[in-house]
Amino acid sequence: MTVDDPDRTPAVRQLRLVVEVEDYEAAVAFFRDALGLPEQAAFSGDGDARVVILDAGRATLEIANPAQKRMIDEVEVGRQVAPKIRVAFEVDDSQSATRRLVAAGATEIAAPTVTPWQSLNSRLGAPGGLQITLFQELRSLDERAALGGFGTERGTED
Repeated sequence: MTVDDPDRTPAVRQLRLVVEVEDYEAAVAFFRDALGLPEQAAFSGDGDARVVILDAGRATLEIANPAQKRMIDEVEVGRQVAPKIRVAFEVDDSQSATRRLVAAGATEIAAPTVTPWQSLNSRLGAPGGLQITLFQELRSLDERAALGGFGTERGTED
């Protein structure tokens, strides 16, 4: 059976990234209020334990080898800066979202720039020690797939 078999039941229903932050209120204000991720649920417990679950829309897991990670840093920032994990959010307007998040306390690492994969990306330092990329797709997936260097990797299940 191939991985793109329409009859295959997905093994994973949701990707949830859990981030520990020292300033919980500031992080919630940044991600929920400034970035605009809707609150899905919130829980509290003993010892002032708190968590909020924010809906980030469709989730993907991007696997990159070291050469690709270096290339993304070079394209987006002009130098190697990203840790092993970076969170990327697709937005409708990278320029205005970047301005809004910088006003809300993010550190601009790199202003929006057009990438070879035809998106407008900015890089920010965010609460929780995260580096985030805001990206705006400038072409459809079909248009990008027609460009050199684009495609998919497909495997098969044993």
